[in-house]
Amino acid sequence: MLLSRGLGSLGAVLVVGGLLVGCAQVNKAPVEDRRGWGGGSAARVDPGTLPGAENAGKPGYYTVQPGDTLIRIGLEHGQSWKDIARWSNLSNPDLIEVGQVVRVVPPGGADGEGARPVASTKVQATPLPPAGSSGSAAPAPAPTPTPVATPPSDAAKNGSAGGDASGLGFIWPAAGPVIAGFNESTNKGVDIAGKAGDPVMAAADGRVVYSGAGLRGYGHLIILKHNNTYLTAYAHNQKLLVKEDQNVKKGQKIAEMGNSDADRVKLHFEVRRQGKPVDPSRYLPAR
Repeated sequence: MLLSRGLGSLGAVLVVGGLLVGCAQVNKAPVEDRRGWGGGSAARVDPGTLPGAENAGKPGYYTVQPGDTLIRIGLEHGQSWKDIARWSNLSNPDLIEVGQVVRVVPPGGADGEGARPVASTKVQATPLPPAGSSGSAAPAPAPTPTPVATPPSDAAKNGSAGGDASGLGFIWPAAGPVIAGFNESTNKGVDIAGKAGDPVMAAADGRVVYSGAGLRGYGHLIILKHNNTYLTAYAHNQKLLVKEDQNVKKGQKIAEMGNSDADRVKLHFEVRRQGKPVDPSRYLPAR
């Protein structure tokens, strides 16, 4: 009788122990935030099993790092997050993982719109004399030489020539005074003061490539793509007035100034050349 009870108790202990071991094994699996495009960070998995791993380190590709989102990757590379998702054949744009490799230039080339078209060559036609006429045809006029464009200097390309080197004719996006200037280490743009609800305007013609609040530290944010080289970003708004893929005109009201994800009402404005932040004051007209 005592042996039977002892075996029964031992069996119960084994069953309970098995359940505890099973629970411990289940709970060892990490819980991962896999919302890649918005506020969630990229998940961490074995990079050898990730799509695009064979392209790691190649020009035009980017390996996802901890904390990355498609929005941030797009901003840092001067591209739309939707384009990156399409070029990378992402079946679920909400999911990117640490170590995954995404394409940050279009498949056709690095200029943002595929390969550049080949310029056509004009051929000067020489008219023939009428049949039966004597004499030779008058010589064709010499073609006018085509002027060769001088490439811009490095200073002009970086907006350090004391004016707007972009050719876009940027205007100030808000009327208030500048309260914080550009600094590569602490401020990637300029901060412009104002009152809640003040208009925020597009600095140049462009297309909305992002409108939302999915990038930490920027609050309600709008990103405009102006051409294959330049983006502008407008952060901390209280209200966004344009949607993604919408075309906007220079001076168009695109948002209302606010203090979302900021310590005061202000507009944080960035100019990015090929994804790299540059000093907006070197592209904007003097006040």
